[in-house]
Amino acid sequence: MAPRTLRAALDQGTGHSGDTAHALRRLADRARTAAAAGADLLIGPEMSLTGYNIGDDVGRLAEAVDGPLAQAVSEIAADTGVAIVHGFPERDGDAVYNTVRLVDGAGTHLAAYRKTHLFGDLDRAAFTPGDVPVVQADLAGVRLGLLVCYDVEFPEPVRAHALAGTELLIVPTALMRPFLDVPNRIVPVRALENQIHLAYVNRCDTEGDLRYAGLSALIAPDGSETLRAGADEELLIGDVDPGAIARAREQQSYLDDRRPELYQAPRR
Repeated sequence: MAPRTLRAALDQGTGHSGDTAHALRRLADRARTAAAAGADLLIGPEMSLTGYNIGDDVGRLAEAVDGPLAQAVSEIAADTGVAIVHGFPERDGDAVYNTVRLVDGAGTHLAAYRKTHLFGDLDRAAFTPGDVPVVQADLAGVRLGLLVCYDVEFPEPVRAHALAGTELLIVPTALMRPFLDVPNRIVPVRALENQIHLAYVNRCDTEGDLRYAGLSALIAPDGSETLRAGADEELLIGDVDPGAIARAREQQSYLDDRRPELYQAPRR
């Protein structure tokens, strides 16, 4: 029997920065739209519930991974039957992490990932880096993996996911202009060189002095575009076929042909 496809909705848009009530209302509306289109999964950008470039509000709005924001998202998922990936500042003791969380269509917490590669002064001033590189969960028979934004620009985290069996790598993002090589060139190569599906979901608005690039994409294991957004707000919906991974690797398997013994750093 052929593996079941997973229908994913990529939400290239966010609520008003710093206004979590608006973000939740907007999320509920997008989840209803995704459900009507038969989507199993709705993915938002990095820090989708609070905004990214929000200064001291990061600390003010930070919550535990099971806090009120998480509970509200779980209720939206349960009401619509759509699994949701959302971003928020996670507080754990004195530390604040740039976190994405996945809940299933019943609202059950499946996974949370803390961004491991912090970008620039904005990230480093606000967040503690995570130290768990591979976080996964199963949804509708597909193995999902989570990264955040800058993480995908490094080959090692994506390869680690491929080696761990991730089939759809989800990357919520707040990529600003002028770094257009990331969605246009790096992201398709990451999917191709690891022969996995990759959902890159970016913001498209402005926030303070940042102008976000949009260009969200769902990339197939052969590097082709299943979905591609432009520069404006969109809700993209497309299917992830796990069987495409096996087909790509039958033609040429980068993972099987690796020679890891040759790639060790030289001793000094």
